[in-house]
Amino acid sequence: MKLDVLAFAAHPDDVELACSGTLIKLKKSGKRIGIVDLTEGEMGTRGTPEIRKAESKASSEIMGLDVRENLNLGDAWFEISKSNQLKVIESIRAYQPDIILVNAKNDRHTDHPKGGELVKQAAFLSGLAKVETEREGVKQDAWRPKHIFHYIQYLMDTPDFIVDISDEFETKMKAIQAYKSQFYNPESDEPKTLISSQEFLKYIEARARECGSAIESTYGEGFHVIRPLSLDMADLLPK
Repeated sequence: MKLDVLAFAAHPDDVELACSGTLIKLKKSGKRIGIVDLTEGEMGTRGTPEIRKAESKASSEIMGLDVRENLNLGDAWFEISKSNQLKVIESIRAYQPDIILVNAKNDRHTDHPKGGELVKQAAFLSGLAKVETEREGVKQDAWRPKHIFHYIQYLMDTPDFIVDISDEFETKMKAIQAYKSQFYNPESDEPKTLISSQEFLKYIEARARECGSAIESTYGEGFHVIRPLSLDMADLLPK
């Protein structure tokens, strides 16, 4: 299945927290969207891989994803290696996205920049015809996305551009809260973590409001570019 936009994440819930509003908005406009999680998040303090899998499925349904898969590269310990690059290349070639969204360039969790760099490198290699991959016994064609954007995660810095998600914010929060083992749940007796506090969800809203304010809307999600975007100035003028 060809997708318009494919988001990669070091862990299940990375995309939900950082750019699910953008994916939901794209889906509402008729685009095909998907997520590839690099790991099962099995090293997290709360929950289990089985619980996270069920939560990921529930969140995917809320967002209206066309596809979601997990490469199970090993939470916390995955490396930027040839074998892992080939697994990412296989996914890119299977879905042929025009836009890829990847983890933050710099962040509190070391898996985030590492995951983003892994996917960036794989996206380039995916365009080389002499790099051979196959899926389900069928040889894949080379494919390189037109754009790669970093979404912003825990550490905030100035975005290169912001997407207005004012109409999608409520659904975004439902997708996040599908991960009941990870985020604020007063019924849970698991150990408390940074992201399981009620204050963390308030922080997510505050971040979205900050980005929204920068573009004179209510809520927004910020991204960084890898290379400059081409812009026709006429598109900024009244029609």
